[in-house]
Amino acid sequence: MFRKDFLTLLLNRPRTVADLAREFEVSPKDIASDLAHLSKTLRKSAYRLKVYPATCRKCGFPFSPEKMTKPGKCPQCKSTWIDDPLVEVIHLQERQHAGND
Repeated sequence: MFRKDFLTLLLNRPRTVADLAREFEVSPKDIASDLAHLSKTLRKSAYRLKVYPATCRKCGFPFSPEKMTKPGKCPQCKSTWIDDPLVEVIHLQERQHAGND
């Protein structure tokens, strides 16, 4: 899998890092590393990597969007009932047009 393939795979289709890791049979840390690099590369284009952060299902604590893998437990309530973060690639011009409708 090449990093450029993530662009088409994630374009307007949010996915979890765990799903991508299972699909490509690599570790979630490898996928997260590739996505972090892709995020930097996309800064020079009309696309951006959007991260929907993990959240605790018990207390609603929002984790940092920089963390693309699922945390072990919530620092606030210590629950392990946590939603995985989602990542997707968005096209900036499409977002601008959608906001003008």
